[in-house]
Amino acid sequence: MTSQTTVKTLLILGASGDLTGRLLLPGLARLVATGRADGLRLAGAGSDPWRQEQWRDRVHTAFADASGTADDTGKKALAALEESTVYHQLDVTADGPLASLLAGLEGPVAVYFALPPHVSQKACEILQPGQVPPGTRLVMEKPFGSGEESARELNRTLLTLVPEDHIHRVDHFLGKATVLNILGLRFANNFLEPVWNRGHIEKVEIIFDENLALEGRARYYDGAGALRDMIQSHLLQIMALMAIEPPATIRERDLRDAVAAVLRASSVKAPYQASTRRARYTAGSLNGRQVPDYVKEDGVDPGRNTETLAEVRVDIDNWRWKGVPFILRSGKALGEKRKEAVVTFLPVPHLPGGFTGVDAPNKLRIGFGPDTLELDVDVNGPGNIFSLDRTTLLAELNASELLPYGEVLEGVLTGDPLLSVRGDTAEECWRVVEPVLQAWAGDDVPLDTYDAGTSGPGGWSGPARAG
Repeated sequence: MTSQTTVKTLLILGASGDLTGRLLLPGLARLVATGRADGLRLAGAGSDPWRQEQWRDRVHTAFADASGTADDTGKKALAALEESTVYHQLDVTADGPLASLLAGLEGPVAVYFALPPHVSQKACEILQPGQVPPGTRLVMEKPFGSGEESARELNRTLLTLVPEDHIHRVDHFLGKATVLNILGLRFANNFLEPVWNRGHIEKVEIIFDENLALEGRARYYDGAGALRDMIQSHLLQIMALMAIEPPATIRERDLRDAVAAVLRASSVKAPYQASTRRARYTAGSLNGRQVPDYVKEDGVDPGRNTETLAEVRVDIDNWRWKGVPFILRSGKALGEKRKEAVVTFLPVPHLPGGFTGVDAPNKLRIGFGPDTLELDVDVNGPGNIFSLDRTTLLAELNASELLPYGEVLEGVLTGDPLLSVRGDTAEECWRVVEPVLQAWAGDDVPLDTYDAGTSGPGGWSGPARAG
């Protein structure tokens, strides 16, 4: 059972940072404007010596879009939150200031660590159990820890402060609409689930290609890279949802147990030269502007050999998926933005003689922004009815009226852990990628290059090898 404590105060640590202004506050604004955070108070805290006016200006700017489309009630709620919010300058890694702040806020409090992972970990290690008021919720951004042992140690630390059902390891990729669209597609359609296995599926690709470069995030990104930042943190979770066994319910325990079972069966197998690829962008043209070499971006250390494009083959060694490659790929500064899962089915065992044209494997595409569903099928072409032609059936999936971080915050404020990552699952994601990280650190896999604005290295022919 999980607690249903209602959060009274949202405290954002790292309030002056990029994550807060670009994603958290706009997500919160939509939540407040739609009446889903009645009575909530907002507090910001950071190391920067901001005046109250600076913080309120940031909140006002971030709330502007939601306020512009809100009804009168929503506008009043946003204005009231802006007026009452307070900023606190403090060092979260010092002994005492964070505990004192928590003691002075109206509880229960949700503490959102919008900070680099190592800073969040230090802040939690300094807090003592008696300094955390009852009902407090701790909200941790991903990546959760810096490796399997680091994640395990952070889990142990957090559990000394609050119970597991008060810990939210958030993943904005697991927005409620995305999760339920995948689960509804799989388990509400009797024609689909019987073929969702190694007997009918050739491969599954989960791709998150961005047409953005660093955009000022070098301080974080150069220490992470595409494998840690995207595949470990997000795409493994999407993969698990695509691969889970049918749960009895979509309540928190059943669903998260099913996800954990998939990840325990998952691995990237050696040799890593065959199962993984990595690359880094060089200068090029992106969205009509010139982008410099990654190594010449402000804040980048060339000696780190950080990859900006990563691709791995994950094997799930269970009855349903043995031998089916799950290809996970993510990169920056690519010519085309692509956010989707692609399921490629095996060819038909026999095409009756007399048909002409191309008989290509059927593909099912699930788009993650915008949320769409496409099914590629072969049908009789126009004119010659014996000639096969490819057509695509397209449907738009229902999207949430909230932004992704609004969905995350709604789960935190209502005490719903469904969309947060359980502690054991966070550790399993690191276990899957750590051998790859070690192989890359030892230069066992070459670091290829690609021009910004292209589809990737010239030697990469399409998505990852399945061999």
